Amino acid sequence: MIATPLKLSALDHGRDLTLQEFDDADRVPGFQYEIIEGRLYVSPAANMPEQKLEIWLRNKLIAYEFQNPTIIGWVAIRGRVFVSSDLRATVPEPDIAVFAPFQDGSIRDLRWQDHVPFIVAEVLVDGDIAKDLERNPKLYGRLKPIREYWVLNGSVSPDEPTLIVHTRSGRGWTVTHYPFGSTYTTKLLPGCELVVDPTR
Repeated sequence: MIATPLKLSALDHGRDLTLQEFDDADRVPGFQYEIIEGRLYVSPAANMPEQKLEIWLRNKLIAYEFQNPTIIGWVAIRGRVFVSSDLRATVPEPDIAVFAPFQDGSIRDLRWQDHVPFIVAEVLVDGDIAKDLERNPKLYGRLKPIREYWVLNGSVSPDEPTLIVHTRSGRGWTVTHYPFGSTYTTKLLPGCELVVDPTR
């Protein structure tokens, strides 16, 4: 007899799951699902203001990728970052993950487990502030290849978001806040000047 797969919903938030159960489960639409320390984390799907900011940031990074293919190999939307894949699996799914160029090989052979981004980003409007500003820095801090973690913060005003940048410093992060309208540059993306203004 074939077992019926789990059907996950917001009511299952906090439920203990193995990574296999998580991957095999059906999901009620309208939510984002992650497995963190072996437990299900459920959050609402992005609303329109959040998605608008997410697309703006993604497009800026993709434009840079096209001009600098030796620096960025792929800008993934809601990719998976394997912090651990054991019985207490932790696999956050950031809004944006920036990967270095992959070695030559078949696209079919690509697996999230085999690659770690060097920049991850979240867009915050109406979501869980603690997830983006407290939980995620701890999780991403466990993966040394992640050099920066960005939060495009529109929780006060999506029309005038700010940028919070976590830059790896020793065993922790240095956190810098960039106000609306300011310009962010990073050594990780030479020549990139990101003006924190979704109208530009």
